[in-house]
Amino acid sequence: QVQLVESGGGLVQPGGSLRLSCVASGSIFNIASMAWYRQAPGNGRELVAAMASGGGTHYADSMLDRVTISGDYAKNTVYLQMNKLKPEDTAVYYCNADVRTYENRRVSRNFWGQGTQVTVSS
Repeated sequence: QVQLVESGGGLVQPGGSLRLSCVASGSIFNIASMAWYRQAPGNGRELVAAMASGGGTHYADSMLDRVTISGDYAKNTVYLQMNKLKPEDTAVYYCNADVRTYENRRVSRNFWGQGTQVTVSS
């Protein structure tokens, strides 16, 4: 019904920057919010940043002041600009979205992308 595809991950040196992108496609009637999560080896999945359709944003403390979430909901796209990356930022980064589909416009469903690997290492 709805697919989320992330891109932009890769290997970066400490102090470097990356910009992740996520595009949602499928039977999308409305996107209520989109977010980025990450999961490091041996850890649970944690929120990095979220953005509501109205533009409001929320950032987790883990990467506060080093990341910026932005998006174009008309294009079903969200971005995550990450700066001053640290080795501990190494993780798989997942896109997440709350979506109302054409099949069910009354109820919002949650969808995940497949993730993109970010490795911070010298």
